[in-house]
Amino acid sequence: MTGTALVTGGASGLGQALVRQLLAKDMHVVCVDLVPPDTHANLIFIKCDLADRRAVNIGWSAILAAGPYDLVVLNAGVSATGQFESIPAEVYRRLITLNTETPIRMASGLMREAALRSGAQLVFVSSLSHFTGYPGAAVYAASKDALAVYAKSIRAAFRNRGVSVISMYPGPLRTPHAERHAPAGANASRRMQPNEAALILLAGTIAGDKVIIPGIPAKLTALAGRLFPATVTRWMRREIFQKLDRSVF
Repeated sequence: MTGTALVTGGASGLGQALVRQLLAKDMHVVCVDLVPPDTHANLIFIKCDLADRRAVNIGWSAILAAGPYDLVVLNAGVSATGQFESIPAEVYRRLITLNTETPIRMASGLMREAALRSGAQLVFVSSLSHFTGYPGAAVYAASKDALAVYAKSIRAAFRNRGVSVISMYPGPLRTPHAERHAPAGANASRRMQPNEAALILLAGTIAGDKVIIPGIPAKLTALAGRLFPATVTRWMRREIFQKLDRSVF
């Protein structure tokens, strides 16, 4: 891979793993986050609160100036778990802005401003909950599902302008964020390492995949969700929602 990549949420988790792997491939990387990643000669850090519309407006010129881009991974996201009535409306507003509104605005803005090179790849990081639902994190699931539907809807139009649209649907990864939102007693060893998920993402983009579901367990869960939606939702409710002992946001 060559050229310039843009990664949102690149300071931790999947985004951090992806930034490191792209830099190892000698790509120039632009990371947009609130917290700076490790410094590197080929790395530009743009500090921006992607859950704040005004901050995104202010940071937009810097994002455009660092392009044009050969790869864009709209990865930044956050969850809120627990009884929905115990979570403040402002938390949900920020969650929807960060997970859905900002990546949609960025994708359309990058295309409108000709900041995507011909042959570029645009990746939306959705969630495995797209196939299953997510009792206990309903607004998170809705925000990621909206992103998945948007990606499907623009794929043909962007392809006609030389840009491939890719959707990634990871399950829980072994990150502090996932640990914070997991129910009591959850087995962290069952979660995929971020480095592994990042490798799968990059391999999928090179192969020209349009849908990337990292790992056999996630693929089986997605298939079960399609074939037996009610059963899988009941299982998710039992394994996640009924074990939540606190609200986290």
